[in-house]
Amino acid sequence: MESVKVYISNRQNSVKIPTGIRLLVRRCCSAVLAMEEFHQPAEVSVSFIDNEQIKQLNAEFRNKDAVTDVLSFPLGENGEYDLNNETGAYILGDIVISVPRAMEQAELYGHSLRREIGFLTVHSMLHLLGYDHENEGLEAVRMREKEELVLNKLGLQRDASYVLDEE
Repeated sequence: MESVKVYISNRQNSVKIPTGIRLLVRRCCSAVLAMEEFHQPAEVSVSFIDNEQIKQLNAEFRNKDAVTDVLSFPLGENGEYDLNNETGAYILGDIVISVPRAMEQAELYGHSLRREIGFLTVHSMLHLLGYDHENEGLEAVRMREKEELVLNKLGLQRDASYVLDEE
């Protein structure tokens, strides 16, 4: 597989990014591309932001006035991506992760912040490659299976269910 360049920026001050998270994000991006047999050089931008920033983006781009955990902004369609003429790499798109929301969800689901950020990165990378779960159904199931496959390969197995017990 060719290399993937992952540009990571921390645009929030509410949470200190733990050591190793940037490397984890890069490994997640590479693992998804390997699984999907994307053999061209690629570029991805990942930004860590806070709840207020992601709420703004969610309202602006999805007309949803709510905090969410991650947003994906694919720059390709039907497997066609713009080429960065300077680097020769295909520009897959942008991922924005709300770190405070990721922390909340890690606690809620009973796993580590590493697992949660890994999951959000893999999930978004699949969106950048054209996967969609919004209509549920088979596409959502396939996407979830691919997410777990990559996370297991990276040693980030799911320790708990994503379904909360109702009391």
